[in-house]
Order: sequence, then structure tokens, then C-alpha cells
Amino acid sequence: MPIVNRVAALSDEMAAWRHDFHENPELLYEVHRTAGIVADRLREFGCDEVVTGIGRTGVVGVIRGRKSASGKAIGLRADMDALPIMETSGVPYASKVPGKMHACGHDGHTAMLLGAAKYLAETRNFDGTAVMIFQPAEEGGGGGKAMVEDGLMTRWNIQEVYGMHNMPGLPEGHFATTPGAMLASSDNIQITVRGKGGHAGAGPHKSVDSVLIGSQIVNALQSIVARNVDPLKSAVISITQFHSGTAFNIIPEVAELGGTVRTLDPEVRDLVERRIGEVADSIARAYGGSAETKYTRMYPVTMNHAREAGIAAEVARDIVGTERVNDKFIPMMGAEDFSFMLEARPGAMVLVGMGDGNECHHPGYIFNDNILGHGASFWARLVETRMPAG
Repeated sequence: MPIVNRVAALSDEMAAWRHDFHENPELLYEVHRTAGIVADRLREFGCDEVVTGIGRTGVVGVIRGRKSASGKAIGLRADMDALPIMETSGVPYASKVPGKMHACGHDGHTAMLLGAAKYLAETRNFDGTAVMIFQPAEEGGGGGKAMVEDGLMTRWNIQEVYGMHNMPGLPEGHFATTPGAMLASSDNIQITVRGKGGHAGAGPHKSVDSVLIGSQIVNALQSIVARNVDPLKSAVISITQFHSGTAFNIIPEVAELGGTVRTLDPEVRDLVERRIGEVADSIARAYGGSAETKYTRMYPVTMNHAREAGIAAEVARDIVGTERVNDKFIPMMGAEDFSFMLEARPGAMVLVGMGDGNECHHPGYIFNDNILGHGASFWARLVETRMPAG
């Protein structure tokens, strides 16, 4: 079964919506314009219920099928926020807001789900309730968690939930998913190293060098992945910030380190958290200083449920054919706060191929409008397949 004809007819409209969102990017929870347009569109489509302010600035559109005997409710989620990046794509509809850009395709995700909402509100060829979820603050703000904590799942009795993300490098219009871990957890680390300041030239022996200690910690943290983590499992520890000192000839008393940790297994996550603190503390003490580690858990592992991942793959095969669906996708170390929704309800994340082009979070990233129909058709068929009208 190819792309839904009615959805294909909406391609130009979906592209226009996306270009407007792209020109006017908004960050984190400050997606007021985007959320307002989404809510207006959902009302125009004739959704049975449109609720704003879920998870601060999230929007939910409820569409009831022609029948309701099944009692089922399925959630479909798209994210709305952009990134603090200066765009260099050169497209005619480039960002009008300096320093802000839709460099991860959330404008496309929102447009695809709006297209599916318009189709489903027109046809209603299903038995149950489709809950269209438009989420703020995926890019580091935990908007998925905020929506769940605001009663998203219980208020509409959502029993299954699905998310979709574009994937540069995956052939255009192909789909990918997998049971189990799909994307990594994402955690932040901050390490404060304290030594004893002094003259860098005349009296280094009288000081305790926080920069030297910090440098040794950066190197030693890599031994955690190399020697503590099972080689058949995955972890990434990246120190990306090192701030210290005010002058070329002064040994600073304090050094601040920051970075990110990614894992695909909860036990590995626990191990890495513990070992980072132990390594930093022991090295600092060995050099006569101290180190305080703050480990902040951000996003859990995006863990697909096996049954729902299988359902998503089967729906994708109906859209694009068996040979264009990878249902054993190798997990990636990127992270997604859709993970909070998957902790709350069974479901799955799927990827839709963008073809060749710049990776997400690149200033020259360009979303491929050709996949809008693939994404919207997937959402529409998922609802009709999981809740057939009979």
C-alpha cells in the first residue's frame, strides 16, 4: 500500500507549513507562535478537542473515529522546538531569527503530524481515538517528561505511543526501527577541581595545579569505557568544556570541567556514573587537591517495546515496501526525550530516511520535503491499522 493519495495531495500544504515554521524558529518551551499555529490548524481541521499548555507549551489534538467500541487511544508525537544555531543553508525560507534554526527537522515533524491530523479528521476511518501530541523542548529541556507529568497519558487514556524522527544518511523514504534500545541515555557531568593557586613561574612547587589535575582527569575518564565497560556494550564519555585561570602566569585555584555521557544500558549508566566520581576524586587527591562531581541524569535510554516496534515496522512496510524497512536498526548514541513517553506507555520510535545531506544539528542542514508524505502516511496508516473501523 503506497503513500495515501489524500496525504500526497497535502504535500504542498505540508511544505508551506514547514517553511513557515522554519522561517520562525523558537527554542525550548518558548514555542508560543508555533504552538499557536498548530492549535489553530487543529481547530480548523475539526479536531474534537484541542488543548494547549500541556507540559507548559505543548499542544494536544484529539480525533475520534467513526466508531468508539474498541476503547483504544493511540498517541502520535512530534516535537516543535529549534536549536540555537546560526543558519547557513541558503534556502529561500531560511530562518529570520538570528542565532536560531530548525537544524534537526522538528519543523518537518510538526508538518507531517499536522498533515496526518487533517487526513484523520476528514476520514475518521478508525475505531478509537487518535491523540496528536505536539511537544516543546525536546532539545535539552525535557518537554516529553513535562507533558507526561502534566497528565498526558492519563487524561486521554493513551495506551500506546509512537514517535518519529528524520534520519539523514538513511535512503529517502526508507524507515528504520528496532525492539529494545534505539537511542542512548543522555547525562551531564560537571567536575569542579580545587587546588592551591600560586605563581606559575616563580613558585609552582608551592601550588596545587588545578589545570594539571583536570587534564589528568580528562585522560583518565576514558579508561572507564576502555577498562570498566563490557566491550560488547556501549558508552561514551566526552569532556567538552574546560574553564580555568585568569592570567598566563598564575596557577589557578579552581578548574571547571563539563561534558556528556551516553549509554544504552541502565546498568552501564549506573556504573559510569559511579566510576566518574571515583576517578575524579582519586586523581585529585593524588595530586593534593580535591574534585567534586555533579552527575545529572537528563534523558533515559529510548527503549522501544518489542510488540509496538514490530507493529511500526509492519505499518512502514505497508507504506514503502518490505525492502525499504529496517526492523533491526543498530542503536545510535544520540538521545531523545521521547524516552519519557516510552517509560510511561508501550510504544516505539521510528526513523524516516532523508537521503544524503548534512547531519542534524549542522548549520547547513536542510530538511527533505519529499519525505513529508511518507511521514504523514505512516501516522495515518498506523491509526487505521491499530484501530480498524471494521
